[in-house]
Amino acid sequence: MKVVRDPRDLPRSVRAVAIGSFDGIHLGHRRVLDVAFETGLPVAVLTFDPHPRVLLGQQVELLTTLERRIELLVEYGVEEIVVLRFDQELAQMTPKQFKLRHLDPLGAQIVVAGPDFRFGHDRAGDLALLQEEGILTRVVDPVPGVSSTTIRNALAEGDVVRAASLLGRPYELDGRVVPGLARGAKLGFPTANLVFAPHQLVPSDGIYAGFGNGHRAAVSIGRNIHFGGGERRIEVHLIDFSGDLYGQRLVVELWQRLREEQAFSSETALTEQIGEDVQTAREAQRPGPALELE
Repeated sequence: MKVVRDPRDLPRSVRAVAIGSFDGIHLGHRRVLDVAFETGLPVAVLTFDPHPRVLLGQQVELLTTLERRIELLVEYGVEEIVVLRFDQELAQMTPKQFKLRHLDPLGAQIVVAGPDFRFGHDRAGDLALLQEEGILTRVVDPVPGVSSTTIRNALAEGDVVRAASLLGRPYELDGRVVPGLARGAKLGFPTANLVFAPHQLVPSDGIYAGFGNGHRAAVSIGRNIHFGGGERRIEVHLIDFSGDLYGQRLVVELWQRLREEQAFSSETALTEQIGEDVQTAREAQRPGPALELE
C-alpha cells in the first residue's frame, strides 16, 4: 500500500483512477471503486484534503477523518492512494492543467467518478472533457437513496442504524483520548474522553451502544446536564476494559441510540441508569447494510 501527496511519487504506469472526496466510503463510493476494479487495471484513488468546501469557507461536517478514510480504502483493496492538498493553487488550475499535473503522471487510462464530479477552476472540467482529451471514462450512477448528505441527516437525528445501512458499516467516532473530569470513574464506570479534529461530525446528543478497542461500549454524547451542563463532551465507557488510553487514538463504532441525555434526581438514580445502559450495550446488535450493490 502506498499513500502519496504527489502523483509523481508513484511510478508512471497504466492505471484506472477513481476520483472523489470519498468522505465516509459509503455504498455509493464503493460502487465507484467496484467499477474501477472491474476495468482489470491497477487502481489508484485520487482524493482531496481538506474537503473542497473548507477552502471555500462553507460549513462541512466530515464522516471520516483522512486517516480513517485511507484505512477504509485500503481495507476495500485499494493499494495506491494520492491525497491532493486542496488549496488555492489547486482550485485555480484549469481543467487541462489539472489533467497534465495530476492525471498524466499517473498514466491514467481510465478515470472513474460519479456524474457530479467536476474539477478545475470554476468546476469547468468533467468526465466528458477528459474523454475529449483521450482518457477513457466511466460514469458511475449513484446508489439510490445513498449520499453523504443523507447520512449526515440521519446522524443529526441520532439514527445510527439508518446511517449504518447507507455506509455499509456502523458510523464511527474517531478521536484521541484526553483527560476528563473523572466523574464516570467515581460512579464506577470510567470513561475515555474523546477530542476530535475540526469539521468532524458528531451525532446528536444522547446515550449510545457501540464497540471500540475490542470491547462493547456505552457512549455518552452531550453536555452532562445532570451535573449542570457545560461544554459538549464525548465519553466512552469500554465495558470490561482496564488500562490507560490517554493520548491514544480510539475508534468507536456506534450501534444503537439508547436514550436522550437527561438529569436524574440523585447520583444513585444516575448510577442505576448507567448500569442499565451498560447492560443494554452488552446485548446490542451491530447494524449492517440494508442495501446491496448490484
